[in-house]
Amino acid sequence: MLPCPEHKLIPYATSPLPAGPWLVFAPHGDDETFGLGGCLLKAAEEGIETHVIVVTDGALGGDADGLVMRRREEVKRAGELLGLDGLHFWSEPDRGLRVDGERRTRFAAAIRESQPAAVFFPGPLEVHPDHRATGMLAWSALQSLGAGGAIPAAISYEITALNPVNLLIDITARMERKREAMAVYISQNSQNSYPDYVASLNRSRSFSLPGDVIYVEGLYRYSEEELRLPLSEVLRRIMDGYFDSAAE
Repeated sequence: MLPCPEHKLIPYATSPLPAGPWLVFAPHGDDETFGLGGCLLKAAEEGIETHVIVVTDGALGGDADGLVMRRREEVKRAGELLGLDGLHFWSEPDRGLRVDGERRTRFAAAIRESQPAAVFFPGPLEVHPDHRATGMLAWSALQSLGAGGAIPAAISYEITALNPVNLLIDITARMERKREAMAVYISQNSQNSYPDYVASLNRSRSFSLPGDVIYVEGLYRYSEEELRLPLSEVLRRIMDGYFDSAAE
């Protein structure tokens, strides 16, 4: 038995951006920039409409006075740099985002109201509980829309951890502007070297690509078949690919 080749596990070419308009669920103010800053900049250049919902209040992301309002002002400034068309705040409790029917209904209502072509949410292997909760809520909300109409593309993105990817977006030409947007988050960057870490993640995603592609954001676009399954089952099927054998 031979394990499957690399190209079965990761793309060997970059992809165009998903069609818009976009609705991005960001667990905290900064996740939209760290995870999708390059894509959002590219979307603005291409005339794709982008809207971000900041799900939690970010109150536990440091000990500065007036932290919630400070973080809100930071994300507003970052949103201006990224060219967002809409920015909304839900103020769910930081590190207390529950995965329940009430919140699933709220996520689903936001999707119905904005009628996006693509919905973005954190990948299932993120470490922070709010990141994973946001992904699970977006997933169940998309599933709840049913077959009565067009369901938006379901796309996960990486924030602080490598996740499954099947789309690689070249952000090399936009990395300096992404750095500028990341630098806005003074309250968070005082807690950790997030811009350096994110840049390293974006650099690592260029591994399978030509040498002139230096910085990349990784996305996973789920199929309609996958969206009918529990997210945990989808993840297991993706991981099974690492143990599949090549034809001999």
